[in-house]
Amino acid sequence: MRISALFSGGKDSTYALYLLQQQGWEVVRLLTVCPTTDDSYMYHCPNIRWTTLQADALGIDIRTTESDCEQETELADLERLMADEDVDGFVSGAIASDYQWSRINDICHRLGKPLFSPLWRKDQRMVFKDMLDAGFRVIVSGTYAHGLDEGWLGREIDQQAFRELCGIGDEHRLSVSGEGGEIETFVTDGPAFRSGIRIDRAEKLVSRDSGTFVIREASLIDERT
Repeated sequence: MRISALFSGGKDSTYALYLLQQQGWEVVRLLTVCPTTDDSYMYHCPNIRWTTLQADALGIDIRTTESDCEQETELADLERLMADEDVDGFVSGAIASDYQWSRINDICHRLGKPLFSPLWRKDQRMVFKDMLDAGFRVIVSGTYAHGLDEGWLGREIDQQAFRELCGIGDEHRLSVSGEGGEIETFVTDGPAFRSGIRIDRAEKLVSRDSGTFVIREASLIDERT
């Protein structure tokens, strides 16, 4: 199977394409929609421009398009990007968002190609733990919920941080995977990567109810042959 992956640079889209690679499928291209706004129900926003560096690290070609994320046009922007792909299907990292999954699935139906969502309806904590156990390195790029303070911004979610995050999730009834918009993530390395990513310069932008870890400079490290 030759597939293209809907890719945000976060943990779920990265892990989903890896799982299909493990099945022997060929991920020929990453597809990224880059919002021109800081807020979108449909698309990932923080550090989205760095997906091109992640594509280099993964050794996979990438195509991007911009979207103003207006409800009338945001899906058309994605469909145009997907329509140009000469592949057997698409992969999405959706876990529990009916809003995203149903709309992407509708596009796939119109294009006559299947959508593969290997994480769909799986236990969110188990998926996250399995990803960490597989060796992926994930940092927090955005926090948007009570209980997640500035100290989480830019923090790598290792096993200790994962346990803390689960505790906060229990206390404040948050989705640990961020499916309710509580957190956003950025993947810097993993078993699917040919090179790791080093954050060379970043800053934390914090408001009363949210915070973003903005990557200003980053580079590839530890190229594996």
